[in-house]
Amino acid sequence: MQIPQLEPWPDTAEEAEAVQDRLRPRVELSGPTSFALVAGLDVHYHGTGSGGEELTAAVVVLDAATLDVVEQVAVRGKAAFPYVPGLFAFRELPALAEALGRLTVTPDLLVCDGYGLAHPRGFGLACHVGVLTGLPALGVGKTPFVGAHEPPAPERGAWTPIVHDGAVVGRALRTQRGVKPVYVSQGHRVSLDTVTEQVLRLSPRYRLPEPVRRADHLARHPVP
Repeated sequence: MQIPQLEPWPDTAEEAEAVQDRLRPRVELSGPTSFALVAGLDVHYHGTGSGGEELTAAVVVLDAATLDVVEQVAVRGKAAFPYVPGLFAFRELPALAEALGRLTVTPDLLVCDGYGLAHPRGFGLACHVGVLTGLPALGVGKTPFVGAHEPPAPERGAWTPIVHDGAVVGRALRTQRGVKPVYVSQGHRVSLDTVTEQVLRLSPRYRLPEPVRRADHLARHPVP
């Protein structure tokens, strides 16, 4: 798929925050409600080499109806930015963009292991990759990041709002009965109701959505 060329990458936290400030107004919070091809995005860190932190970025595209793998790509690289809370996307996005650019198909929805609006600056990885590609994108976090929420009821599909600075920025969503919730938020061109529906539909057996599970496995065990 075609990926726009990345702008010069920031060197400092101030420059990175300026990029977020510039791109945040481009986030759209409504869009399609059904998707044929769904891609999971994840990054695994391998440690520190002579050139910095080494990582593998993985993208796995699934048929949304069957959850069969349509295509998968893994790219080895290095973290592109220091670890700074709230600026994590700047570490991973160049490698993820390279992996997306190697796809021969274009997904209809990007499911990111991370956050969208549920982010200290309202612009997490799912927002950034969605705005970059123009594709609908959502974030699924394993742990809460910002805001406050009540525990959702124990049954599958139960959710409670995540509220940050007086605004709803996501939901704590129970994808399996009696299992810890995941923390979902909008990234780009998708409503919060659609985010919730898609994460549930893509999580028929496990806590995490199948695209993210598959991408996590590929990032940890890339196919030669």
